[in-house]
Amino acid sequence: MINFKPIGVIQSPFKEPKGTPIQPTAARDIAGVIELYPEYVEGLQDIEGFSHLILIYYLHMVKESTLLVKPFLDNELHGIFATRAPSRPNSIGFSVVRLSEVEGNKLHILDVDIVNGTPLLDIKPYVAEFDVREAVKTGWFKKNVQKLSTTRDDGRFAK
Repeated sequence: MINFKPIGVIQSPFKEPKGTPIQPTAARDIAGVIELYPEYVEGLQDIEGFSHLILIYYLHMVKESTLLVKPFLDNELHGIFATRAPSRPNSIGFSVVRLSEVEGNKLHILDVDIVNGTPLLDIKPYVAEFDVREAVKTGWFKKNVQKLSTTRDDGRFAK
């Protein structure tokens, strides 16, 4: 058994999974706030020097996973590990968001594709030299990635 303790909560305009953008790039300029719990505020030192953050969070509103899923961008079944579907064996999500302002224990962020009230597990700085890779092969996504900007969560993975 592995236990995680949230370090804060993510606030967004999305009250439920249905209708939420399915990736941060499809959530351009949608604002949210991270409210870090007081005991973790010291860990924010120097974070204002980063334009983007990687958020790791608990997908608290998804149903139990299956190993084969029909993802949002396709009508075919795929193995869960070949998708970014939110319903996973461990309900962990991640998003790369833009940091717009640090205000005490609050981080104002943009490009939010996360449901309001989501427990935050960790924050890491996004560093292009570490994180950007040239994707040579993108599997089944290649034929469907153009649908990203118009595709929203339809509730299929919600509890």
